[in-house]
Amino acid sequence: MKLHILGCFSATPRGFGRTTSQVLEINNEMVLIDCGEGSQVALRKHKIKFARINHIFISHLHGDHFFGLIGLISTFTLLNRVNDLHIYGPKGIKEIILLQLKLSKTYTSYNLFFHELESEESEIILENDKITVRTIPLIHRVYTNGYLFTEKPGKRKLNLTACDKYKVDTCYFNKIKEGGDFVTEQGEVIHNSELTFDADPAKSYAFCSDTVYTETIVPIIKNATVLYHESTFLEEDADRCEHTKHSTAKQAAKIAQMAEVNHLILGHYSTRYHDLSLFKTEAQEIFEPTELAEDGKVFKF
Repeated sequence: MKLHILGCFSATPRGFGRTTSQVLEINNEMVLIDCGEGSQVALRKHKIKFARINHIFISHLHGDHFFGLIGLISTFTLLNRVNDLHIYGPKGIKEIILLQLKLSKTYTSYNLFFHELESEESEIILENDKITVRTIPLIHRVYTNGYLFTEKPGKRKLNLTACDKYKVDTCYFNKIKEGGDFVTEQGEVIHNSELTFDADPAKSYAFCSDTVYTETIVPIIKNATVLYHESTFLEEDADRCEHTKHSTAKQAAKIAQMAEVNHLILGHYSTRYHDLSLFKTEAQEIFEPTELAEDGKVFKF
């Protein structure tokens, strides 16, 4: 599982940083999460292949999370894209994008599908043979969702020593990795547990965009491999959170601790702060395995 941070600041792009946008690679599926201004420039800079992105997830309709989307959609056409593109986001995103395409007389060379979200409850919005994606209802100034990406469980691993012992032909390997037993020429049934090891645990990534501190998300993201949680403010400015509906680094750490995730990544920093290390220091008082999102940074898990 690999996470590319294209942008991690709040509100407006700066000379030193972009607003929220990420690319997640999980189980050979590549998705774009939020699309702030300049996202396609960052995609090019980091040599991420546009054609591999077939699903885009927008958390909410504040500009720092989707103002780069119309440009990316247009560029896909200029690159002669033919693959379908699926966009998931709050109700209204279809109207916004189609109006821009209409008034600019822009047409796509590919099928564009919108999956508009309205539910206040967590729901599965995508499931294929690689991943499952579930919404994480958040509390912000407008309707907002985070997203939980979970890879489908992998096949069991072959115990080659046991396979050799029972003279298992390689033509049976796929069936065995999928959980099947093996029958010897003498009719003896060799149970799968003797021929394989457990598959690697399925990895998961919880993306929690703009939100005030809320423990309602904990059951949804429980035991996630990685949690990205916004941390717009430091604790000294915690009084700003209720009005703006944002969180502090310490509050993000509390959520990570309660959800028992393996790793926490902080982001969506207010540009009022010049020393980002303070966010990490503050969070690690509660949750030690904390990292900072930074433009251009790549995490591998």
